[in-house]
Amino acid sequence: MSQLILIRHGQAAAFSEESDRLTELGERQARALGEYLVARDARFDEVITGELRRQVDTATLVGEAFERAGKPWPGARRDAGWDEYDSGGVMGKLSPALADRDEGFRKLVADTQAHAGTRERNRYFQRMFEALMARWVAGEIGAEGVESFADFHARVTAARARVLGGEGGRRVAVFTSGGPIGACVQLALDAPAAMTMQVNWRVKNGSLTEFTFSRDRLSLDSFNREPHLDDPALQSYR
Repeated sequence: MSQLILIRHGQAAAFSEESDRLTELGERQARALGEYLVARDARFDEVITGELRRQVDTATLVGEAFERAGKPWPGARRDAGWDEYDSGGVMGKLSPALADRDEGFRKLVADTQAHAGTRERNRYFQRMFEALMARWVAGEIGAEGVESFADFHARVTAARARVLGGEGGRRVAVFTSGGPIGACVQLALDAPAAMTMQVNWRVKNGSLTEFTFSRDRLSLDSFNREPHLDDPALQSYR
């Protein structure tokens, strides 16, 4: 049997022009994870990242801890199958189109805009975003150039299959995002595909979700662990 550890990237700079970069907190989360893994003499046969900057940079910071300690760290390879869903496209194209035709959603957008720059921003944004994503997951909204939920889910499923199809007895770390982690948990539990997003909302920055796998089986061992972030000031969802 092999082990697969899915690691969500550190906090990224949401609501900014450089939303794909790690914040200072995100960098601290990644460094804490690296130090935690080194202290426990963790060993990996393979390291994979998506192609997003926040995923790659998280892996780099973790790898630096191994290098400082003189411990082996495999060179990370990139696989775009582990990228997050196209939240920019969903927000930029699908949200305005839905607001034009749905009064209830239009009010959620207005409430979000009214609380921009306040302490309540995240709460109102999440309420609006969950409503939007539910329609996206159900296939009720779409636009040219925006990845559908079905295509996103198929992409992650294929990336997972590429890991499972390798040699046995491996320990694989994948630096990815909440959406792909949600999809892998949903697949491991044989839950409805729509459960992907329900899991996604709970995935914390820098957290560990662990599986045991063979070529034809993926079993969930633990979800959303963050033993390296015992200080509440280091914990975040977005």
